[in-house]
Amino acid sequence: AIQYLIRKKFNVQSHIIDGWWKDTGKLEDILEANRLVLDSKQLCIEGSVDKHSKVEFKVIVSKGASIVNSSIRGPAVIGENVRIVNSYIGPFTSIDRDVHLENVEIEHSIVLQHSKIKNIRKRISDSLIGKNVVIEPSNGRPESYQFMVGDNSSFKIH
Repeated sequence: AIQYLIRKKFNVQSHIIDGWWKDTGKLEDILEANRLVLDSKQLCIEGSVDKHSKVEFKVIVSKGASIVNSSIRGPAVIGENVRIVNSYIGPFTSIDRDVHLENVEIEHSIVLQHSKIKNIRKRISDSLIGKNVVIEPSNGRPESYQFMVGDNSSFKIH
């Protein structure tokens, strides 16, 4: 990426930063950076969690988020206007705003804004799911899933 900028005659400079820095060029690096950030968070519930749900450890439930009959095990961040129904959200998971999760299990993953994941039988882990992604089942019986899905994608699982 830097070589491309140099070739295109962009101004490329270096800077010294305070604090930690993580190269996020690969999926594993992005998930590791997410883990490091989430590990520093504290419990904060601003959204709604019904009486049939369980929220454990360092979890942030943002304004407008709704947790129904689900289990959230932190560290995790649930963004604004997220709806989680009949689901398990495991440690080191970040759910961006306006996401709908129903009948899914997901952990050590990132789901970006406006995505919808419903009725997936296997646990989703170690995944980065982009913006506006729809994941829902089709016929077939898959054994496991791992995703790195780009923005504005839609696919069915066989």
